[in-house]
Amino acid sequence: MSESRLWDEVDGYFVSHLAPDDEALAAARRESDAAGLPPVNVTATQGKLLQLLARIQGARTILEIGTLGGYSTIWLARALPADGRLVTLEYNARHAEVATRNIARAGLDALVDVRLGPALESLPKLADENPSPFDLVFIDADKGNNPHYLEWALRLTSTGSLIVIDNVVRGGRVADADDPADDVRGTRAAIELIGSHPRLSGTAVQTVGSKGYDGFALAHVLP
Repeated sequence: MSESRLWDEVDGYFVSHLAPDDEALAAARRESDAAGLPPVNVTATQGKLLQLLARIQGARTILEIGTLGGYSTIWLARALPADGRLVTLEYNARHAEVATRNIARAGLDALVDVRLGPALESLPKLADENPSPFDLVFIDADKGNNPHYLEWALRLTSTGSLIVIDNVVRGGRVADADDPADDVRGTRAAIELIGSHPRLSGTAVQTVGSKGYDGFALAHVLP
């Protein structure tokens, strides 16, 4: 059996017992596929991990950078209390439209604020609103801007907040300091910022599964 097939089978086993599907999540994937959105959603087990992290944090406010079709948004929003708030930023109008429908179908539209536009334009506008610090930030957008998103996440959080960056392994290319691609350079800059910043303590975890070889970074905001 090939490694990739084995990873798929193991993922399937974990999902069936730990992150089983429901109609809202299945519909979000179907609608995203039908609309031609890129098939780069988090997996079910990764969505469940995000939900657990939000619950462990006791999160009442969540910021998501990169909405896609709203699949990860649904997982995260389900961790919030009835008076919680999730702000999610999406560059692509078609993606935002699909996500808005998916979130409403899941009954979470009262908790979720989908904002359309380039995140580096939306983030200063959000900061101007002087929101309460976000308890959790999930960064899953264009990888070249990862260090900029991380810097904004620091501005919009406070001591004890958690920042999660998805897709940091880049198929192993992240280890190549000479790789000129924007996704690698941006991801390396974010990792190095986590490692050097006095207000961040973080780590990175490599993963395998139905999305292949990947991983994510976690950063805890310090005083």
